[in-house]
Amino acid sequence: MSAEHVVLIDGSGFIFRAFFALPPMTRDDGVPVNAVYGFTNMLMKLLGELDADRIAVIFDYSGRTFRNDIYPEYKANRSATPEDLIPQFSLIREVTRAFNLPCVEKEGYEADDIIATYTRLAREAGARVTIVSSDKDMMQLVGENVTMYDGLKGRRIGIDEVVEKFGVPPERVIDVQALAGDSSDNIPGVPGIGIKTAAELINRFGDLDAVLARAGEITQPKRRETLLANGEAARMSRRLVTLVDDVTLDDGLETLHAGPPEVAVLTAFLKAQNFRGIVTRVESWLGASAESGDQAEAPADRDYELVQDRAGLERWIALAREVGAVTVDCETTSLDALAAKLVGVSLSVEPGRACYIPLGHGVAPDGELGLSDVSAPEQIDLDVALGLLGPLLADRSVLKIGQNIKYDMAVFANYGLTITPVDDTMLMSYVLDGGLHGHSMDVLSREHLGIDPIPYKAVAGVGKKQITFDRVPLEAALEYAAEDADITARLHRVLKPRLVAERMVTVYETLERPLIPVLVDMERAGIKVDRSALEHLSRDFAERIAVYGEQIHRLAGHEFTIGSPKQLGEVLFDEMGLAGGKKSKTGAYSTDASVLESLAAAGHELPARVLDWRQLTKLKSTYTDALVARINPHTGRVHTSFSMAAAATGRLASSDPNLQNIPIRTEEGRKIRRAFIADAGHKLMSADYSQIELRLAAHVADVEPLKQAFHDGLDIHAMTAAQVFDVPLEGMDPMIRRRAKAINFGIIYGISPFGLARQLGIAQGDAKAYIEAYFERFPGIRDYMEITKETCRKQGYVTTLFGRRCHLPGINDKNPARRGFNERAAINAPLQGGAADIIKRAMIRMPAALEVAGLRARMLLQVHDELIFEVPDDEVEATAPVVKAVMEGAAHLSVPLVVDTGVADSWADAH
Repeated sequence: MSAEHVVLIDGSGFIFRAFFALPPMTRDDGVPVNAVYGFTNMLMKLLGELDADRIAVIFDYSGRTFRNDIYPEYKANRSATPEDLIPQFSLIREVTRAFNLPCVEKEGYEADDIIATYTRLAREAGARVTIVSSDKDMMQLVGENVTMYDGLKGRRIGIDEVVEKFGVPPERVIDVQALAGDSSDNIPGVPGIGIKTAAELINRFGDLDAVLARAGEITQPKRRETLLANGEAARMSRRLVTLVDDVTLDDGLETLHAGPPEVAVLTAFLKAQNFRGIVTRVESWLGASAESGDQAEAPADRDYELVQDRAGLERWIALAREVGAVTVDCETTSLDALAAKLVGVSLSVEPGRACYIPLGHGVAPDGELGLSDVSAPEQIDLDVALGLLGPLLADRSVLKIGQNIKYDMAVFANYGLTITPVDDTMLMSYVLDGGLHGHSMDVLSREHLGIDPIPYKAVAGVGKKQITFDRVPLEAALEYAAEDADITARLHRVLKPRLVAERMVTVYETLERPLIPVLVDMERAGIKVDRSALEHLSRDFAERIAVYGEQIHRLAGHEFTIGSPKQLGEVLFDEMGLAGGKKSKTGAYSTDASVLESLAAAGHELPARVLDWRQLTKLKSTYTDALVARINPHTGRVHTSFSMAAAATGRLASSDPNLQNIPIRTEEGRKIRRAFIADAGHKLMSADYSQIELRLAAHVADVEPLKQAFHDGLDIHAMTAAQVFDVPLEGMDPMIRRRAKAINFGIIYGISPFGLARQLGIAQGDAKAYIEAYFERFPGIRDYMEITKETCRKQGYVTTLFGRRCHLPGINDKNPARRGFNERAAINAPLQGGAADIIKRAMIRMPAALEVAGLRARMLLQVHDELIFEVPDDEVEATAPVVKAVMEGAAHLSVPLVVDTGVADSWADAH
């Protein structure tokens, strides 16, 4: 390494210089980015000026360092970090990694100490060192083969410049600083001794120890007396200013690579910050395509091919095998994967190069000529095409890339084809930027590529004139479908490297990607419903809705449209004169559930009946009517679709129909769940994590009493009541336990005294006292909450136990209501997200575990912390312990995970 040049950049120094040098700037979502912008420009300038063999950007670690242990007032006089700078710290680390630069920090140490350690290592290896900083504290490191460089001024600082600054050579800088002190860092030094006087003393006596030992020889009385009186302060100050050079580093000198940035990663980050000007300079610097953000060798023009014969398809399949990766996208007749018929397939092997293979244009589902304005165009026979594509889709040596590839896998499964292995750009984006923006192809294309894809309506029309894709002319279909595959290929090049750069590979590889085939199987399995039971419920709800309507009109004194918030508000607040009416900007009264619940709690009957009317109306329209319509005529079952990139916390969402929001605490909701039944010869098994978020809270916050209670199998709510309200467990009043339960669950959602008071129907002062008593008993919970909020403010996201990032860009919002909402979300996200990660781990492991055990149970549904299985009657006893073992073993916490199982003919009775 003797000929190498090591460049060490003081990243923390750059941050503040950039922040104060530039006026306020924000990106589209309101996040301030002026420091990020200035920092990025500094990095680009440096990389163009310095020829490094090894390089690193070093940052201060937030929080206390060992110097605070030496002197608690160290840096105590520093003003608070500007509010607009806090969310930029994490972005600056992100842009550092986007430049492909090592980003180094160490808990308990400042950036200066890490730089000192790397400098020592480089010196010992005979390397030349450049420290990019203007910080005077690092001048003690200057010496032979070690210089400093002020990047803003373009000025080098060597031994002569240090002598000019301090009046002594670098090896005596710490002695001068120990005497003179430093007001900016609150280092005391010796009162009345400045840099010039300190240098004179050091040059006269040799070093600090000599100055203090011979202070009696100094003829100036005031100087002599202050040195004699403050010797210990000077020695302590020397310890504070001396940079330690033996920090134990995770990244050794050999890891400080100096490779060029990956243009796709860097431009994606810059575009996300709206740094369009810098993007242009980066593309010019690195030779990138301004439109796509891909490497220069990517074709500038689109090369889209319409494949209409076997030879053309065989050529594309061979090309995919040669490249080892291919983007796949289906065009179909329906968004419902189980009902969808394949119309065509698009492939892409590299950005800018794609094809479209029409398979069902102008052809009816039965294979006859469709009722189209044109006859069926020239296209490959469907069976022939699938016979050729099948082996490619199943070839484990060829990566298949898709945007929401779960849909494409489900469509191909209709034809008996399997896709493996896969990558999904939607899930990559979700893992990287969950909570920052949507993850549809259109959003990602605009976000990362600056491309507005062709909208579906442009080729298929809108409204009553909209046609299905099988009737779209082939030229238009080619442009639309091939572009989808092309854009997905381009997004893959942008997003895949970021997984590595941002250390999110594990989340993607272990929690998201392997879940795709599991969900495909669950969606295809569906769940049986009792049509007659649903129809009976629907009639019952209709009758009761009518009765509630009559009661409401009688109480109002006249008929009105109950479903109209405007008319209801006028009845409640104008006609009846009830208190609490608040008008929105539109001039109408608010009549949301919280308003009606408050009025009902005050004893008013009409709003109570409206709540009943609304509940039944929603259950009828959303579930009893809708579920009957969603029964698949071929399977007799309902097939929901699980959305993998919906909730920022990692939770799955259910849609078409949504089976996750069926009320479980009301009798009406239980009646609906009772209509979900097992197939003949089978039972439904419910496996539900018990109080998983509370268990995670006890683990994460390390609350010993809660942990012990879970280990002892105690009633956690009764135990909390005993602790908070100082009442015995024996003979506990159920109302007291209910209050403790509300506090337990409310706390992990960041509940306020107002919210708790409203939930329990008590005075706000009492609710505040309950929360304070809870924190007194369990201070670890409050510490967790405060630390989590502070961490989120600094980096813009919180992290689950398994590394998932839940971004909350509104955590620093200047609007108190929005900021408060995001603070509460920050408290809960690691717990809800951790629970989501745990059940995903269980789901991924479950099919193999059942297969190894020789069991035929099928996993049908996931509803938050619950899994639903359909189990053959004769395997129920054998299946339950396997399911429990997999779910309870999905994570190893400091508290036990407990899974409750139930078995019955219906979902309601099994839960």
